[in-house]
Amino acid sequence: MALRPGDLAGQAGGRALMALPAAFVSIFLLIPLALSIVISFWERAGFKLKPAFTLASYTDFLGGVRLVVLERSLVAAGISTAIGLAIAYPIAYYLARHMRRDLARSILFLFSVPFLVNYVIRTFAWTYLLGRTGPINEALQAAGLVGKSVDWLLFSDFSVQVGFVTSYMPFMVFPLWLSISGIDRRLTEASWILGAHPWGTFLRITLPLSLPGIFAAAIFGFVGAFGDSAVPIILGGVGYQMIGNSITSTLDVLNYPLAAAMSSVVILAMLLLLGFWFLAFDLRSFLGKIVRWRV
Repeated sequence: MALRPGDLAGQAGGRALMALPAAFVSIFLLIPLALSIVISFWERAGFKLKPAFTLASYTDFLGGVRLVVLERSLVAAGISTAIGLAIAYPIAYYLARHMRRDLARSILFLFSVPFLVNYVIRTFAWTYLLGRTGPINEALQAAGLVGKSVDWLLFSDFSVQVGFVTSYMPFMVFPLWLSISGIDRRLTEASWILGAHPWGTFLRITLPLSLPGIFAAAIFGFVGAFGDSAVPIILGGVGYQMIGNSITSTLDVLNYPLAAAMSSVVILAMLLLLGFWFLAFDLRSFLGKIVRWRV
């Protein structure tokens, strides 16, 4: 059946509307990432770049001390992601299952407020809170838990983890809440009617059906912490190296191919996580309606 002129105009408008975000993503995300990967194979010639196809930058990265930095970044990002999930999941579960929807939306709005404050300013605030003369040290001494100021609260692995968790945990609440709130309550009610223990209902129904949200939250937390450069510099102190600030320090000495190679490894890790998420879950399962593993 021939389409009417109005339908044709609607289809053309829809395609033009879809072309705008596609063009934006291509110009400002995909093309810069592709250029970064291409430059990672180039050679450094003084202050200039020489087009080539060499793995020297990757060999320098994976064969030198920066490999230790990569391993530390992976471990630190994994730990902060696990801590973030342990905090965010109970919060999202309570908001989705035990709180009125209007009140839950207000709480979720509060979790979005930190995004309105500059990220660097939020991180700097922790240097005062965790410092030797900060309120946390004073509270510990006033409570008699320590006799003098605790040094490891700031410029340590602990302070970096605090920075990661507080920066990315709020991101993790939203996909978890979306996934848990989409689970059909009749499934859990049927489990209760059949006499299942609440903990068994959670392990056999709620937790499996919320896996897409858990994995999405883990991606948000892990990718953010893995490539972060501000938190290690501000809260880790001088000489604290992770992959993010290691890339920026490499750029400072104008070694663009090596910085591009390091960035490409971060991009590869991100793509692997996104690819696994796409293969393991579909959109309906992310919304909590059903878990369907692709085979």
